[in-house]
Amino acid sequence: MTVASRARLRRNGITALEICAVVALYYASGRLGLIQQLVRGQVTPLWPPTGVALAALLLLGQRVWPGIALGAFLINISLGPSVPAVLAITAGNTVGPLCSCALLRRAGFRTEMNHVRDVLGLIFLGAFTGMLISATVGSGALHFADALPDNRFWLTWWVWWTGDAMGILMVTPVLLVLRSAHRPKDVPRSRWVEGSLLAAATVVVGFLEASPAPLLFLAFPVLIWAAIRFQRGGAAPCALALSTSAILAATRRTGPFAGHDLLINMIALQAYNGAVALTALLLSTAIAERNRAHEKIEQACRRLAELAAQTAPEVSGPLTLGNDNQGDHRESAADGPDDRDHSAASPPYGRRRR
Repeated sequence: MTVASRARLRRNGITALEICAVVALYYASGRLGLIQQLVRGQVTPLWPPTGVALAALLLLGQRVWPGIALGAFLINISLGPSVPAVLAITAGNTVGPLCSCALLRRAGFRTEMNHVRDVLGLIFLGAFTGMLISATVGSGALHFADALPDNRFWLTWWVWWTGDAMGILMVTPVLLVLRSAHRPKDVPRSRWVEGSLLAAATVVVGFLEASPAPLLFLAFPVLIWAAIRFQRGGAAPCALALSTSAILAATRRTGPFAGHDLLINMIALQAYNGAVALTALLLSTAIAERNRAHEKIEQACRRLAELAAQTAPEVSGPLTLGNDNQGDHRESAADGPDDRDHSAASPPYGRRRR
């Protein structure tokens, strides 16, 4: 076996492992998402597999799309309603993330999400535009399979589209953060204490979201705290946790979602989830941009100080010579009055005698 064939076999083996990992993660996240179903047992207000699929495509490349298709098929085959409908839904769930990835690549999206334009691209291209395909194909497949009444088509389409979009806005940033996560070094103890307090506050606010009082607004101070102090690494998981708590309250019709019909609850829930996602992503990215600008300014100031220190000896030489000349002038000026005094002692010429 040649070296080229061994390298090719190794690449194929790595790709197969990546596809298997995508299938497992897609299927597991899909099962978690089905716990929050609102329409026909398979349409949820937050569909995590779309976030998993887009993150896999952005990080691993388009070669892992068979894992997305296989994971979507395994989830939907147990839900029905028929094999053609399942195949259509699987195709929509696969093509949607592929289109989102292609749009983001064309727009110059970077997985670090260090700029506001990357966040705007993820929102409008990855979530809102790309997920139109999966929502339309899935809802149409259920409708043509007689599994969805005519009067519930647009509600199902709305829940499907917003659920897929929220999956991208909530799950994809968390996976991108985990990909670049590492154990921090030389972090003061106060920083760990602050992180623990932030996690505790997130849990407390999550429980308060299910209380009878409308306390959903308490999430935003926590999000602002996470975004300012921990940037995207703290804001993205915090937004996902708070959104999940609100979704659980909506599916159980508890807290501020009690006593309303499905449409009202969906509008309120998805408006809340969208506000949470936008606040976390935009604010954390803006803070990160500001910090980078400050670092660049500090680096420029240090370079200017180094240049000034290097040129200081060259400037000090002429300045010393000028001081010596000034000293000579002062010495000659000091000698001048003595000469004038001596000349004044002799009688001036042309003075008349009495």
